Amino acid sequence: MLITVSSTPLQVGFYKPTCPRVEVIARKLVYKALYQNPGLGAGLIRLHFHDCFVRGCDALVLIDSTPGNPSEKESITNANSLRGFEVIDAVKVEIQAICLETVSCADIVAFAARDSAYILGGINYAVPAGRRDGRVSHKDEPTQNNIPAPSFNLQQL
Repeated sequence: MLITVSSTPLQVGFYKPTCPRVEVIARKLVYKALYQNPGLGAGLIRLHFHDCFVRGCDALVLIDSTPGNPSEKESITNANSLRGFEVIDAVKVEIQAICLETVSCADIVAFAARDSAYILGGINYAVPAGRRDGRVSHKDEPTQNNIPAPSFNLQQL
């Protein structure tokens, strides 16, 4: 049996042909959110970390639970501790209003984390894009992949 996997490598400027303003829009809305609440910057960086830690950067941490399938959002490592979902939602809404092509939610989370680091600390870096969003999120996966709970003390870490 032959199994082939096709994936496009991530690249800086991935959306230039289809949605050239995507990163400008993300930065503008992240700036607006951080101007109102600078603490959200750390939250957006942590959100990106938690998204990438489980199965890779796939936006599964954004998926809401459905009946019979609690999502990563409800994991002990994420519930009531991850912040910034409303910023990601605002960016998605504005991008969807002007871009005819799909923009990955995982890329939006990555842009928001980068923009938080830049706005709050002057750290800027290029973000390769072209991630594919996941479709199935499971509550237990973050703990199975050893993300420490927010209640852990130094000895538990």
